[in-house]
Amino acid sequence: MLSKTILRDQVREHLLDQMTKGQLDAGKTINLAALARKLGVSVTPIREALTQLQQSNLIKAVPNRGFIIANLNYLEAKDLYELVAELEVLALENSVFDTKSIASLKQQQIKFKGAHDTLSRIHAKLEFHRILTQHYKNKLAQQILTDLKTRIIFYERAFMSDDSIYAKSDNQHDGIISAIEDDNVPTASLVLKMNWMLILDYIQKQLRFL
Repeated sequence: MLSKTILRDQVREHLLDQMTKGQLDAGKTINLAALARKLGVSVTPIREALTQLQQSNLIKAVPNRGFIIANLNYLEAKDLYELVAELEVLALENSVFDTKSIASLKQQQIKFKGAHDTLSRIHAKLEFHRILTQHYKNKLAQQILTDLKTRIIFYERAFMSDDSIYAKSDNQHDGIISAIEDDNVPTASLVLKMNWMLILDYIQKQLRFL
């Protein structure tokens, strides 16, 4: 029999997978009983998994409604994108890039440029950033980044349908790679931060009208 901890982790991974695939929307209530039937587990590990996701600010507990996917808002977007930018700059500044890792970035950049729909672009972009920061050895920072980027998917699914923004982000990715090839970490870090702030500015402009 699987332990409660293993079941909790499996439920958490299932919910994170649904989030990253765009199968859960902001404001949606999570039906514990339905989820228990679907996964064939008791409600207890589901509550434990939801509590973990609540601590990561991916969901929230609402009186008389239970657990829901947290709604999007202007201030959270600011905190979210600024924190991801700072953590990625820290990761970049503490990474060493070789020929193989630069080639991986270039290959992922080709996939990003070739993505034809919003969700594919989002995942291609986030994979580029994962490859960019994967050499940072701080496991806690990497886990925090993973959770934060799961939340970012909700914002970009909702607001990032404008191809022109991706074109600008595309150019910035090229700039990051070029700076890394030149062993110019300060410039790579600057362009990386600008990349996240570009998207934040675009999303916040739209959130003002909600």
